[in-house]
Amino acid sequence: MKSDPKLKVDFAGHALQNPVFTASGTCGYADELADFMDVHTLGGFITKSISLEPRKGNPIPRVVETPAGMLNAIGLANMGIERFTTEKLPILKTMAKSGVAIYVNIVGTSVDDYVAVAEQLAPCPGITGFELNISCPNVKKGGISFGTDPAAIEDITSRVKGASGDKTLMVKLTPTVSDITVTARAAVDGGADALSLINTYTAMVIDIETRKPVLGNRTGGLSGPAVKPLAVYLVNRVYQEVTCKTQVPILGLGGICTGDDAMEFIIAGATAVSVGTASFMEPDSCQRVIDGMGDYCRRHNIANISELTGSLG
Repeated sequence: MKSDPKLKVDFAGHALQNPVFTASGTCGYADELADFMDVHTLGGFITKSISLEPRKGNPIPRVVETPAGMLNAIGLANMGIERFTTEKLPILKTMAKSGVAIYVNIVGTSVDDYVAVAEQLAPCPGITGFELNISCPNVKKGGISFGTDPAAIEDITSRVKGASGDKTLMVKLTPTVSDITVTARAAVDGGADALSLINTYTAMVIDIETRKPVLGNRTGGLSGPAVKPLAVYLVNRVYQEVTCKTQVPILGLGGICTGDDAMEFIIAGATAVSVGTASFMEPDSCQRVIDGMGDYCRRHNIANISELTGSLG
């Protein structure tokens, strides 16, 4: 089934069949959702993080449910670039041929690591671009340590952009800064083609019987409906103060479960959206969001959903 034409958008120079991506770390490397939905109907797919070498991640337990979401402290566990290119990239190429934009989330413990991953993947066909993950709160080296310093953000973005060839570079931003427009502007100054926001909030759950943190890492990243109003606000701020001046588009994420949730992000200023935590509850959540956005457009006689980006009154 083809996507409703009303949902077609241009995202950083690429035509998407709809504005809905999977969120990195929530839907595996390729077709893990295929038993629950037609993954070829997605607008975009963002892989689980990839580093140069395999990573074991943080000690267990690594996930805990909360009343309005979940905390995760996976610690960027992944199979490494060698296995990714041989085992997963062929599947992703098939998805790309059906019109799905494929973004690889890349991580490292140093700037050179990020650059090396981009250099190795840049020549690979089927990859639309990279999501530069400089905002993970659950690792001691890399991740958020890069994403809170504007100078560091501009530097790493510039270097990875230079290694990315013709691939689009999207920078994923942390919300745990005093002014997200400053870090967003630094990413754009470094050459980012798109911005992804927001990543999770650092949080903690305590077992009151043992008086110890539930997570093996002590803290984790809070995602899900609890963060949605915060994410919508930050997307709108970046749209008003950065996107309107630079035309660099926003991928909005944080607690999206329904088409109506997604429309809040679009109206706030996102060109596209990403669905993550909801997929743990309903594995076909992305399709439900696509359908819900189509219903919204039909109800409101919207000719093209892109008309609504940044339409907040």
